[in-house]
Amino acid sequence: MLNRTSLNDAHRELNAKLVDFGGWEMPLHYGSQIGEHHSVRRDAGMFDVSHMLAIDVQGDGAKAFLLGLLANNVERLAQPGEALYSCMLNEQGGVVDDLIVYYLAPGGYRLVVNAGTADKDLEWLGRQRDRLAPDVEIIARRDLSMIAVQGPQARKKFWQASPGAEGASAQLPPFSATTFGDWLVARTGYTGEDGFEITLPSGDATALWEAMLASGVAPAGLGARDTLRLEAGMNLYGQDMDETVSPMESGLAWTVDLDSSRVFVGKQAVAELRPERKLIGLVLRERGVLRAHQPVQTAHGDGETTSGTFSPTLGLSIALARLPVATGFGEDVGVEIRGRRSVARTVKYPFVRHGKSLIDDQMD
Repeated sequence: MLNRTSLNDAHRELNAKLVDFGGWEMPLHYGSQIGEHHSVRRDAGMFDVSHMLAIDVQGDGAKAFLLGLLANNVERLAQPGEALYSCMLNEQGGVVDDLIVYYLAPGGYRLVVNAGTADKDLEWLGRQRDRLAPDVEIIARRDLSMIAVQGPQARKKFWQASPGAEGASAQLPPFSATTFGDWLVARTGYTGEDGFEITLPSGDATALWEAMLASGVAPAGLGARDTLRLEAGMNLYGQDMDETVSPMESGLAWTVDLDSSRVFVGKQAVAELRPERKLIGLVLRERGVLRAHQPVQTAHGDGETTSGTFSPTLGLSIALARLPVATGFGEDVGVEIRGRRSVARTVKYPFVRHGKSLIDDQMD
């Protein structure tokens, strides 16, 4: 039996195509994946992301615990509401999961972790808590739901749907959060567009979803979420990184704090690593579609695509690939697609920002 979010009935009423995603019954699309993608890039779309898990970390030792647990430095969170993207590493420097941590109040933080790794993450957090900070309380907030509303008109339409929220969130800087009653409204997302991710009691989720529908926000499924995040150059756990791969080979070196004196799980392994591969963007120069796990041949050695799709914004096929570190931008490489060698150009990602191509001058 698949897990269902509090919005499952709402998805069914909209005739969503429901699929198994990490043990959850989730909407893949509501009729047109490409249409949903364009709604987010051009106007506003919303996603049910309630399958992701919010985990509260509480206690006097919460900060010290996270300092020893996360690769990024929570010392950077100086004011309540500030947020930080980080990897959680194992002792070998591989990525246990990637997450966002919110500083809620002194002694109070919230982690938002991936759905497919939630149980594993809770077990890992428990083990590390017992070692680093036994008095810290770890609370899985399964009573909460999450809705992401994204796009150039997303904030405006969210405020139309929930007028009282505008006063609380109108001045909210990017990558920060504020409370609105029992809701946590965060100016974060996974699409490369502006908008909010709202964490709220599950009993409130359907009313907010329906109010945003009435305000003209288009429902969007997992299919559009994947094409949007890839255009924005955002990693997907389990494809672009996992427990066997270092963040240094996943385009995430910027999230690893090696400058401070603090010791965190995996720091020594990452510090001693001399990366032989890196994550780089690919754009297919001919017909076809790039997908994950396609072999790539370069002048510097072989590699592999980690994520790939057709980009609705660009009208081209794009991918992330883990290639030899000597590979530069603007090189033509070979990609094996269904047994045939196709030519792709290496580019700097992200591919798209705010609906505009960032790769045009890299394709000459």
